[in-house]
Amino acid sequence: MATLWNALQRWGRKAFKASTSDKTAVITESFVRNEHWLSARRRFLWQRLQLWLLLALICLLTFTLRNIYDIFFPLKELDKIPDFLRTHALFINIAMLLMLLVCFIVHKTQFGKRYPGLLFLGSSWSISLGTQLFATIKGVALPDTIAWSLLFVSQATFIPVCWRLHLISQVGLLTYYFGVNTALGLKTTIAGNPEIYNVTFILYVFWLCAICDIGVYLYDRLQHSDFYTHQELELAYQKLQVAEAKYRNIFENAVEGIFQSSLDGKYITANPALAKIYGYASAEEVTANFIDIAHQLYVDPKRRDEFVRLIEEYGSISEFESQIYRQDGSIVWISEKAYAVRDKQGKLLYYEGLTEDITKRKQAEEALRVFFHAVSHDLRNPVLGTLMVLKNLLANPDSKIIISRSILERMVKSSDRQLNLINSLLEAHISAVQGVILQLKTVQLHTVVEAAIADLEPMLEENQAALTNLVSADLPLINADPTQLWRVFSNLIANAIKHNPPGLQLTVNATVESNKIYCTVSDNGIGISQQQSEKLFDLYYRGTNARNSVSLGLGLYLCKQIIQAHGGEIGVTSALSAGATFWFTLPI
Repeated sequence: MATLWNALQRWGRKAFKASTSDKTAVITESFVRNEHWLSARRRFLWQRLQLWLLLALICLLTFTLRNIYDIFFPLKELDKIPDFLRTHALFINIAMLLMLLVCFIVHKTQFGKRYPGLLFLGSSWSISLGTQLFATIKGVALPDTIAWSLLFVSQATFIPVCWRLHLISQVGLLTYYFGVNTALGLKTTIAGNPEIYNVTFILYVFWLCAICDIGVYLYDRLQHSDFYTHQELELAYQKLQVAEAKYRNIFENAVEGIFQSSLDGKYITANPALAKIYGYASAEEVTANFIDIAHQLYVDPKRRDEFVRLIEEYGSISEFESQIYRQDGSIVWISEKAYAVRDKQGKLLYYEGLTEDITKRKQAEEALRVFFHAVSHDLRNPVLGTLMVLKNLLANPDSKIIISRSILERMVKSSDRQLNLINSLLEAHISAVQGVILQLKTVQLHTVVEAAIADLEPMLEENQAALTNLVSADLPLINADPTQLWRVFSNLIANAIKHNPPGLQLTVNATVESNKIYCTVSDNGIGISQQQSEKLFDLYYRGTNARNSVSLGLGLYLCKQIIQAHGGEIGVTSALSAGATFWFTLPI
């Protein structure tokens, strides 16, 4: 029970923590988005305020020009305006123009950008309260409905945000008009209706303000909704971009080739890996050049038909292996995994899948088949020889069997061959698994060469081969494994003898080139073709000219592993009927 209770407590803490974390994340995200909206609205208010100030200046300037015209050419339409207003209207307008200019200048400052709401109220009241203050000084109440209508309607039209600002601006003006005038007992200058509390006037002002504020509120909400919709779209677009970037990264950097092919045998899309497999420089070249996959790609064009048949039958295919042509005309093996892409109605649109280059695997499989053939052949012959000798001895009716020395030598030689083959297999396996292990020491190269030649003297004499050793004793010392280098020289010399007729001329040489020693084993034999030269150092490859078949094709492969372990390179230069030169380098 205690264990169960502890588990429930842990689960509860995790759930509470997760819930709290989720709520905090939601609140934080909401706060950030609201801040963005407020910032955007403030920026919109500041921009529109500039336009409205410019319009207000022009509008006020037209009324100022009217007043100037009225001074020289009295307008009958202004006869009903109180004399004090008609006389001082020009000065009032000029004063308001100056206040608007001040607001226009402040708008350009950091204060104006940071507090556009205050600037809105200041500019609004500078127009609406200017005439009211002047009228109060003159001892009258001035219900300036025309000016108020122009002011409120223009503000609602050009600055349709922050309805509360509009309401504050209107309330401030109306509070002054009704409050101050009532407190001072002032009357209007309207003949026959001097009271400030006029029902029709009050209804007009109320609905003027209400309509303007409602319009601003509705537009503000619409803008608010559009802003958040835009934010959602931007967020979705950013997520889409991230997802697309991840997909593009996978698509571009995938090891396998990725493709989409049409029903008529064209590539719709391809990634760089597929282009590399096919031998092209870019994916665009693949989609541009392949117009008939069956005949341009597959060595056997019927493979495309089989590809389509299997997908239509099973919906997808896996490990579909085929030989294909690369751009340079060479042939490689590929393995394809693909499936059919259909629309909602089940109509087949295109094929989509992965392509893998399996040429090395196929070569390894072929090499393995060669290896098993070589093992069965090369190990079989010595065993058969030894078995035949033993059977002959057992078949001898004489109970006292006397084995001649020559027979024993043949049996020993046969057993040695088997042992050498088995040792070569073990060395190749160890080299493949853990690499060549070197016992490094300071070495004089000429002593290694001399030891290898001395061990091969019987073989040289048996094959009537002549060897010239040009390796000098004054070569620089090297840091190397003498036993492994002895094997390299022995293998290269023995390999030349086995693959050429008797009477071969061999030359071993070593020279200093830059910071390395360049070693060569040359012969004047039958030479090696270019095709054979490219495969000589491959595992289990055996030349076709070997006079002695007791070999698994491991000698040159092991030589390559040893030289590379020393930090050098190895190769061969040859041509048919022109001899061969095996070379390798060793760092000094």
